[in-house]
Amino acid sequence: MKNSVIFGIVIGVLSTIWLFVLRGSHADLTDSKVATIEYVSVLIPLIGLYFGVKNFRDGELKGKMGFLEALIQSFKILLVGGALTTFIGIIFINWGGISAQDPTLQAFSGRIFGALLVGVIMAFGVSLLLTTRSNRVD
Repeated sequence: MKNSVIFGIVIGVLSTIWLFVLRGSHADLTDSKVATIEYVSVLIPLIGLYFGVKNFRDGELKGKMGFLEALIQSFKILLVGGALTTFIGIIFINWGGISAQDPTLQAFSGRIFGALLVGVIMAFGVSLLLTTRSNRVD
């Protein structure tokens, strides 16, 4: 569990920094359209998941890891990182003085849902990539 908390916090902190970078770049976050610079944020969970699952495989499992073990570890990392990012994102929205009817809040919640989908897809990809033990079903 320690591994998933550490790498989840890394993803959460980097995502929070990314929120402030986007705010500083004056990207239009009130629209449901994604700015080109926002596509770079996909690298944050990809890198965090890859190194988190790889560290789990090499450290705790001594290089032998099945797909399900990798997938569960990926979801643990995403759960911690997503909870931290969502919590700080809510503070970020409230800090900006945004009302519930403001389109920024709706766009933010849509982006969080999109990040969830991207994270799940990446969890499957990283798990497939780092699996070293095959489980045959006969």
